[in-house]
Amino acid sequence: MTQDELIEQLKNQIIAALSLEDIKPEDIDPDAPLFGEGLGLDSIDAIELILLLEKNYGIKIEDPRQRKEVLTSVRTMAELVEKEGKA
Repeated sequence: MTQDELIEQLKNQIIAALSLEDIKPEDIDPDAPLFGEGLGLDSIDAIELILLLEKNYGIKIEDPRQRKEVLTSVRTMAELVEKEGKA
């Protein structure tokens, strides 16, 4: 799977996991921040994204600093999945 395909897959999974009915995958910039100005997610959403990575890719992130780095954007999530060889 290419990184672009993985990014599209993650976008769809994020929309489903967070029930973002008004957002389409093409509305999400893979490099935009997920929190704050970008997608505007909150701490509850962060927990959902951590669970998404665990459930769909078997990736556990224990370190809070690493969680913050990984959840910066869809691309940073995809990079972790690729690095862990779970794609």
